Amino acid sequence: MDLGLPAGEYAALAALLLVGGIIAGLLSGLFGVGGGGILVPVLYELLGGLGVPAELRLPMAVGTTFAIIIPTGLRSGLAHYRRGSMDLAALRKLAPAAGAGVVLGLIVAHFAGSIVMKVVWVVSAVLIALYQFFGNKDWRLGAEMPGAAVQIPVGVTVGLLATLMGVGGAAYLVPFMMLYGRPVHQAVGTSAGISSVIAIPAMLGYMWAGWGTQGLPPGSIGFVSLLGAALMIPSSVLAAPWGVRMAHGLTRRQLELSFGVFIALVAVRFIFALIWQ
Repeated sequence: MDLGLPAGEYAALAALLLVGGIIAGLLSGLFGVGGGGILVPVLYELLGGLGVPAELRLPMAVGTTFAIIIPTGLRSGLAHYRRGSMDLAALRKLAPAAGAGVVLGLIVAHFAGSIVMKVVWVVSAVLIALYQFFGNKDWRLGAEMPGAAVQIPVGVTVGLLATLMGVGGAAYLVPFMMLYGRPVHQAVGTSAGISSVIAIPAMLGYMWAGWGTQGLPPGSIGFVSLLGAALMIPSSVLAAPWGVRMAHGLTRRQLELSFGVFIALVAVRFIFALIWQ
């Protein structure tokens, strides 16, 4: 952990992180999503403004995002469990598989580096954007959840992709469960329960992967900025209701299209980063 900056530089760093948290909170409240889908792009740009080397920005953004979403995921998962809005049978199959996917994702991130992570972000962002633009909430593949032969590979894949992207997995798990007839609240609740299974080991893995790396911001342990997490959590929570108020001025379809445009712009941004890295 590098703690050698003058007080003035710490103040500037803290101000930028607070602003980043406000932006992330506004976007989360506006689009009704949280986690890495919002935080990773915001942190990526913020780290660039702080002068973090290009090859370290995405691992740093992903690792720090996991630290930020852990408390939210734990609280959300517990709340859904208490309300009975979890498919516990699916959770018992998907959660261990997602944990195995986290291990695989950490291995890929360690040896493949930021280029592969950006490619995963681009492909996933394009697919999510297309789903927002053209998806139909009434699509179904079945009336009941499939067996372990399907759920376990899906869980491993979700854990792998989530670890490389810095997300809790809901962007994949919620549509998957709804395609098999699960109510949206149950799909969201089950995904919330799995998010902590992904986020906690992933954060620890990014701490280990970046241990001793030069050029990281102050207050960092490996690829996790504890200072960033500590400042962005309260500022994003504060700003989220402002985004919610903005969202109420739009229709559901307008929100879907707006989020589709946002995530498509993220894909374009990472395409440029791949070309000019």
